[in-house]
Amino acid sequence: MAVDPERVFKPINIALLTVSDTRGPDEDTSGDILAERIKQAGHNLAARAIERDDASRIVNRFNNWIDDPSVDCIISTGGTGLTGRDVTPEALERVKDKDIPGFGEIFRLISFETIGTSTVQSRACAAVARGTYIFALPGSNGAVKDGWDGILAEQLDSRNRPCNFVELMPRLKEV
Repeated sequence: MAVDPERVFKPINIALLTVSDTRGPDEDTSGDILAERIKQAGHNLAARAIERDDASRIVNRFNNWIDDPSVDCIISTGGTGLTGRDVTPEALERVKDKDIPGFGEIFRLISFETIGTSTVQSRACAAVARGTYIFALPGSNGAVKDGWDGILAEQLDSRNRPCNFVELMPRLKEV
């Protein structure tokens, strides 16, 4: 990360969604990891929830947070695999305005270093929806560490050079 000490850190408000049929608050270790990293980075955890692997429920949660002016960014964990119950990318498809294709590509590159070719089973993805960033990570502890440490920590830091997602936020709703 190329942090420019001349730039000011701008904390953003991040909502965290865990998608799982089997995890409750006590078992949500990947959500706990992300929540801790969000706070350690200096950002605000604006909201946190767990939803079942149900596309309509995920879409409703995404829409509620997208429409909430106090949420700048949503990070979800889980539901990005290949099984029939993995529907987070399909839910994201229903709310997005623009894809951020490089996110999934870079995630799989970073993940390859950790889990090898098994990374092809991940459908990690990202998009912009009505001015809000949405990043969908796999649900494993390793995957959320790879996604946060390898991409999001830098791109959600307003001091990161040569560019970052935060500096684009005021312009995401341009027409």
